[in-house]
Amino acid sequence: MSKTSRYQRGAALAVAALGLAIGTPAAAQTTSPVGINPANIDKSVSPCDNFFLYASGNWLKNNPVPAAESRWGSFNELADRNNATQKAILEELARNAGTAAKGTNAQKVGDFYAAAMDTMAIEKAGLTYLKPYLDRIAAIKTLPQMQAFLADPKSQAGSAWFNAGVGQDEKISTQYAFQFYQGGLTLPNRDYYLKDDARSKSIRAAYQSYLVNTFKNLGDSEATATANAAKVMRIEMRLAKASKSPVDLRDPIANYNKLTVAQASKEFPNLNLPLMLKAMGLGTAKEVIVGQPAFLKEVSAMLAAEPIADQQQYLRFHLVNSVPSALPKAFSDEAFRFSQVLSGAKQQQPRWKRMLRATDGALGEAFGQLYVDKAFSPQAKARAKEMIENLRKAYAERIMATDWMSAATKKEALVKLNAFVVKIGYPDKWKDYSKLTITRQSYLQDVLAARVWANQDNLSKFGKPIDRTEWGMTPPTVNAYYNPPMNEIVFPAGILQSPFYDPKADDAVNYGGIGAVIGHEMTHGFDDQGRQYDSHGNLRDWWTKEDGEKFNAKAAMVGKQYDAFMPLDSVHVNGKLTMGENLADLGGLTIAYQAFQKTPQAKEGKSIDGFTPNQRFFLAWGQIWRTNARPEYLRQQVQTDPHSPAQFRTNGPLMNMPEFYQAFGCKPSDKMERPTAEQARIW
Repeated sequence: MSKTSRYQRGAALAVAALGLAIGTPAAAQTTSPVGINPANIDKSVSPCDNFFLYASGNWLKNNPVPAAESRWGSFNELADRNNATQKAILEELARNAGTAAKGTNAQKVGDFYAAAMDTMAIEKAGLTYLKPYLDRIAAIKTLPQMQAFLADPKSQAGSAWFNAGVGQDEKISTQYAFQFYQGGLTLPNRDYYLKDDARSKSIRAAYQSYLVNTFKNLGDSEATATANAAKVMRIEMRLAKASKSPVDLRDPIANYNKLTVAQASKEFPNLNLPLMLKAMGLGTAKEVIVGQPAFLKEVSAMLAAEPIADQQQYLRFHLVNSVPSALPKAFSDEAFRFSQVLSGAKQQQPRWKRMLRATDGALGEAFGQLYVDKAFSPQAKARAKEMIENLRKAYAERIMATDWMSAATKKEALVKLNAFVVKIGYPDKWKDYSKLTITRQSYLQDVLAARVWANQDNLSKFGKPIDRTEWGMTPPTVNAYYNPPMNEIVFPAGILQSPFYDPKADDAVNYGGIGAVIGHEMTHGFDDQGRQYDSHGNLRDWWTKEDGEKFNAKAAMVGKQYDAFMPLDSVHVNGKLTMGENLADLGGLTIAYQAFQKTPQAKEGKSIDGFTPNQRFFLAWGQIWRTNARPEYLRQQVQTDPHSPAQFRTNGPLMNMPEFYQAFGCKPSDKMERPTAEQARIW
């Protein structure tokens, strides 16, 4: 249940679509510098009609989505290369049973992975290690007992009822605060429960089957399992109706509601907030931040109104649903069968890959230390730092050159830009896992121990100074993020590799790849959400009224453009849900292009393989977004993901850049070119 601050979670997930996956690039077919593969280019398509297909069309034809994946692209390819390095580390540690000193990171990582891969032991154990947790849920008979269960930070019930934890106070960014946010749903968001179209109904039917089969695996009869599944669905449907939509969750002001503990106790009496705070060691808290008060009010009402026996089934399912891979194969098979309906994947990923991710999730920085020793050099870190500073200078120039922003707002924007904290590769201070015990006895016990440790680690921050060394992603992650309350841009070692960044590549490739990623994260500080935070990370309006209105008008133009994009028949991108990421893509590419123009390569203008430096810059951008995706994945993406599908992340920004038209000699009659009046120019 414990989470980091709402926006930190959102930012990290959001950039996970800088987190669209890629795979191992095909070998270059020419003697050109690395980074752009001419063989990927489909010259039967005009770059001015569809640059996504032009830059990567041949790759798209030759790289269908693997059976175990829902999409496949450059992010996946790079993640697979990182996985190979990590797998070798994990297998070596797992083989060396008993040789690593007890309590060391090597012992914990090796034993966690070894236990995770020991499927025979997991089958043999059955529900033995889960039974004490199921018994505790079964023992709840009254509302006070339910309140005590929910208050106990060591209780295990997955993501039931709501999310809560200690995070940065977004209006006083120097302090931590205890925070509540909506949660408790199994399907991706409220729309999956409430929409009546055929696909939504089929997903709910598949979910119903998953519920029934999970209860049967727990030992319930067919009739009992069916009845219990109906109870869970009814409770989640009620929670869904009280939940805010993904678009409404993007408003940081509306989702910041500070109440005194006395006020919150009056508003949500059945949560027993004083008991919860005391049990979590936060008895001195005077205030709490509530993201969605109407949702918490409904939860409070439900805790008193819903029969305890029904709530038990809800908790019972959420516990099991949070740990299927740590239970006998029948449980993980059911979970996968249901996930197929959402993702379209044809087969389950190999267990080693799933357990690698689990190890990264549970022991990310212990594992991460071992990873960066093999995969990320100090020289790579220094070169990335230099490029980031070049992008920062270019951004300052663009801010000063804007013709729509007043001098007062420009001054504040430069202060914020110069205050960006930059984190590259891996943390300067690693997490201390000394209080976490991991053994090879039971993978389930390891998973739950790591969960309790992470919860306690989060709660222990309360009352302390803000830990500005903390990271929201692990070092091998192929992603990056901007965190507004910290005003920081963060680039894990995992993404600072080819095709995004390669020291052997020409500047055009690196600026069109990692340069655009860097610019993307910087622009998050000035997108429709990030711009509401000041240089200190406080949620404060530092814009003049007129400048804010001008920005909103320009952003609305971008939203309208993306609303028109259709990845599938009758399925439109949601321009409001994807607003922040679309603005970051447009701003990031614009800033990266500005910075690239200062390089000797751009000034010299010498062609390579028949492409000018500016063309190579845009080709690098196009090829990092090469992605094939299943229809099921695309449907889920447009409903849940703040990132647009890859083809629109490629083409959308370019359609607003005259520099792109000029580089490829586009004409007004070409499909990519928009009339000047319809181009969105912000930075």
